[in-house]
Amino acid sequence: MTLGVSRDILGESTVTFGESRDIPGESNCAFKASNSLLRHPAMIQNIIVDLPANNNIKYQGNMNTKVFLAIDLGATSGRAVIGTINGGELQIMEIHRFPNRILQIHGQYFWNIFSLFEEIKTALVKCRQQGITPQSVGIDTWGVDFGYIAPDGAILGLPRAYRDPYTIGAPEEVFAHIPRNDLYRATGIQIMNFNSLFQIYRARQAKYAPCAAAEHILFMPDLLAYMLTGRQTCEYTIASTSQMLNPYTGTFDDALLKSLNIPVTLPHQPIQPGTIIGAISDDIARETGIAPIPVIAVAGHDTASAVAAVPALQPGFAYLSSGTWSLMGIENSSPIINETTLKHNFTNEGGIENTTRLLKNITGLWLLEECKREWIADGRNYTYPQIVEMAKNAADFPSIINPDDPAFANPQSMTAAITDECKRSNQPVPQTDGDIASIIFHSLAGRYAEVLSLLQDISHTAITCLHIIGGGSQNDYLNTLTAQAIRLPVLAGPAEATAIGNIMIQAKAAGLVADRWEMRQIIARSFPVKTFLP
Repeated sequence: MTLGVSRDILGESTVTFGESRDIPGESNCAFKASNSLLRHPAMIQNIIVDLPANNNIKYQGNMNTKVFLAIDLGATSGRAVIGTINGGELQIMEIHRFPNRILQIHGQYFWNIFSLFEEIKTALVKCRQQGITPQSVGIDTWGVDFGYIAPDGAILGLPRAYRDPYTIGAPEEVFAHIPRNDLYRATGIQIMNFNSLFQIYRARQAKYAPCAAAEHILFMPDLLAYMLTGRQTCEYTIASTSQMLNPYTGTFDDALLKSLNIPVTLPHQPIQPGTIIGAISDDIARETGIAPIPVIAVAGHDTASAVAAVPALQPGFAYLSSGTWSLMGIENSSPIINETTLKHNFTNEGGIENTTRLLKNITGLWLLEECKREWIADGRNYTYPQIVEMAKNAADFPSIINPDDPAFANPQSMTAAITDECKRSNQPVPQTDGDIASIIFHSLAGRYAEVLSLLQDISHTAITCLHIIGGGSQNDYLNTLTAQAIRLPVLAGPAEATAIGNIMIQAKAAGLVADRWEMRQIIARSFPVKTFLP
C-alpha cells in the first residue's frame, strides 16, 4: 500500500504559481487559469440530490460559479482549500491550516480524530465568515488507518496510528495462515506491517477492547464523514490500501478475512468516488452557521486524489507524486499482479472511475530533509535554493546510493549513513554538504529511471512522459536531472494536486464534468505545467 502523498519540502513555506515562482509565507494563495468553457452547461443549472427528506440538499446557482471545499489531511498537517470553478476556470485558496500530531499514550500511538473534527468545523466557520457557501465538501487522508464503531454507532476510542509498533511481526504471523505470495496475489498490495489487515489481526490477537466491541471499522476519511453526517460508508480508494480488498472485484475478500478469523461484516462494502454520503447534520450546521451541504466521498486516499489531478490529456503517461516520499506509477484499466510485481514490491491501489494505480513507493526528499535537519543542528541553516546551488557546484561528484536501501529508512544520522554507504561500496566519500546534496539528487533521478523502466516492462506500456505532481514538482534541478535520466519529457505541476483532485471529483459529482479526462483538461488549463526536456 501507500500511506499517501507528502506535500512538505524541507519545511519551506513555498508554493508554485504558473512558471514555478516561489511565493514565500503566503497562507492564502489563489491560483487562476486562462478562460475556457465547460462542456456541459445544461447539466449543472440546478441539480437536486435524491436523499431522504431530512437531508434535503440542493445545489444552487448557475454554471458561472461553483464553490467546493476540500479537506486535505496529511500525517503531520491538514488544510482546508476552497476551489472555485467559473466558466471552466479553476481557482484554489487555502482558508485554514492546522497541525496533525500523533498522540503517544502508554506506549501506544493514536490519531486525535476529535481534534481533526474540530478543525474541519473551524474550516466551515471560516467559510461562513468569508461569505462562502460551498456546494459540497470532500475529505482525503493518508491510507490504512481506521476507527472502530460500536453497534450503537459510538466511536470506540481513538484510531491507532500506522507508526504504532504493535504491528511489528504481524505479517509473519499472518503468513502462517496464508503464505506471503498468496496474500499478495489475492490483494495486489505491497506487504507492509502497518497495513490495515495486520492492524486488525494484531488487535484481535491482543483482545484490544475497541476491536473486540466493534461492529464496523471506518477508514479515516469515512470516519470524519460519519462524524459530519451520521452516515457510515467505505470509500473505494481508501479501502484499497487495506490489503483486504479483492483488486479485481473491488469488494472485500471474505475468504481472506475468514482465514484470519476477522468478521466479514467489519468493513462496509466500498462505494465509488463521487458518491454523495449525506448532508452535514443539523446540529453541525447550527454550530458552524453553514448550510447543511452534502459531503461527497471523493478519492479518500490522498494519493488517489492527487493522481486524479495529473494534467494529462491522453493515456500513456506515468506520474510521480513527489515529496518526502515519492510514489511513481501508471494509471491502468486493471490490476497487474505477477511474479515481477511481487519481486519489486509494486502495489495495485484503487483509482477513480474503476482504474488501478500500479505504483511503487520510493524514498524521496526524506533523505535531504534529514540531512538538512542535521545541518541546522550544527549551525548551518541553508535555505533550499542554497542547497540546490551547492549540489550544482558538486554536480560532478560521482558517488551514487540506492535511496530505498533500508540503511536510509530512519538512521540516527543521514549524512553518516550516506558516507558509510559510499565507503562500503568503494566510492568516493563526500567531503562537503554540497557533495551530500549532489549524491541525493543524482541518486533519486537514477532511481526514478530504474522504476520507470520496470513500469514499462511490467505494463507493456509505451510511456511518453512523466508528470511530477506534489510539493517536489517545484524542484527544478531534480526535475532536470530526472528528465535526463529517464530520457523523456518531464511535466512538473501542479504542486497542490491532492486538493485539486479532491475538488474536481466534487465537481464531477455536481455534474460539471463528465469524466476524469474532462477534469484533467480543466486542470491543465488552470495550472500550466513546466516542461523539462532530456
